[in-house]
Amino acid sequence: MIHIDPVLKEIAHIFSAHQKKVYLVGGAVRDMLRKKSAHDWDLASDALCDEVCLMFRRVVKTGIKHGTVTVLYKGHAIEVTTFRTEADYTDGRRPDTVQFTATIEEDLSRRDFTMNAVAVDLVSGKISDPFDGAEDIKKKIIRCVGNAEDRLSEDGLRSLRALRFSSVLNFTVDDAILAAIPRALGVTAKVSSERIRDEFEKIILSQKPSLALNLMAQTGLTRMLLPELADCIGVEQKGYHHFDVHTHSVLACDYAAKQQASKEVRLAALLHDIGKPQAAKLDERGIWTFYNHEKISARLVRDMLFRLRFPNGVIDKTVHLVAEHMFHYEDEWRSAAVRRFIARVGEENLEDLFALRSADTFGMAGIEPDPRSLLPLRLRIEDVLAKSCVLSLKNLAVNGSDLLSMGIPTGKRIGIILNQLLEAVLEDPELNTRGKLLEIAGKLG
Repeated sequence: MIHIDPVLKEIAHIFSAHQKKVYLVGGAVRDMLRKKSAHDWDLASDALCDEVCLMFRRVVKTGIKHGTVTVLYKGHAIEVTTFRTEADYTDGRRPDTVQFTATIEEDLSRRDFTMNAVAVDLVSGKISDPFDGAEDIKKKIIRCVGNAEDRLSEDGLRSLRALRFSSVLNFTVDDAILAAIPRALGVTAKVSSERIRDEFEKIILSQKPSLALNLMAQTGLTRMLLPELADCIGVEQKGYHHFDVHTHSVLACDYAAKQQASKEVRLAALLHDIGKPQAAKLDERGIWTFYNHEKISARLVRDMLFRLRFPNGVIDKTVHLVAEHMFHYEDEWRSAAVRRFIARVGEENLEDLFALRSADTFGMAGIEPDPRSLLPLRLRIEDVLAKSCVLSLKNLAVNGSDLLSMGIPTGKRIGIILNQLLEAVLEDPELNTRGKLLEIAGKLG
């Protein structure tokens, strides 16, 4: 028996008063069976959308065509879908036809995986589980409802969803699904970039992305969806590294996830070396080198994340981290070099860059990095920041208006001179006075 929230009991009584059945379905039931809290509630009922609209005061008609409305009740937005079966998926994502049906068992038969095909009668509390989903949840295995090839060929996103669930839930994917994914790649190719991005992002943000990422490589999904990453498979980098570029990258992503790093750090950890296949050269000693791979990687990462429709802010920060990940600090750095490093990376990006370096280091051999390795640089940075040094254009003692007043014409020249002034101040902070900078600008202008 599953504990039913009092709000759901109230809703159940409303359906019951109208002689209608109502069940809790989907992820909420799966999470409850895993002894996890469930916050998003999806309901299935034999009530039609118009009937549901008459039962509640606030209803949003979110998907009438497919029998779905959203009930707004006591602070909750609850999707209610009429029992239905589906047929024909021309676009590889949504059913062409929907037929309403009479029983919860028929409705459950259309669902993707057995763990998502368990329902709870909200009136009696009885569980309906025609495909042994509860047992699969207990065994931590992802199986399709019915024939795997049929299920994956209906909806092109299901292949990626199955692998995503493996990372998010730490479940094993059934062999039948893994065998069916390569044959369903053509259907997955029809899915929009935005939906692919959403699943990929959930993999990256999971506790162990490698579970899905390795299966993506095994089944051909990486080659189709992330070809730049697929090119890294088998690219050896013996020397400092124990693994090929792909394995190294996946391990780095896992470490970033373990450290609960930001989304941008996790993306950068996975993608920071995708330029290595293009940069690879065999030196006179017979060792592969990858000079300037960070520049190539940054360009490829920007193209990939743009293709997947990531927000510009996420793209810019991830690309910046990738471009800067090869920094090499030495004790001989002058204070000016430390100031330039902070200015180039951005004070707000330092911790993320250091998190990326730790993930990169872990990925070399799968060994926990020494937390003291970055301490000397950290101490130098703390010293610079404590002195309130000028590290960006906004803190210069002059601005563009000051240069215009000197007669320097508006346009690119203003920006060039401001950056030259910043370079001068990074070298010697005492130059950051209005008089000194205007004097230097006069000579530059």
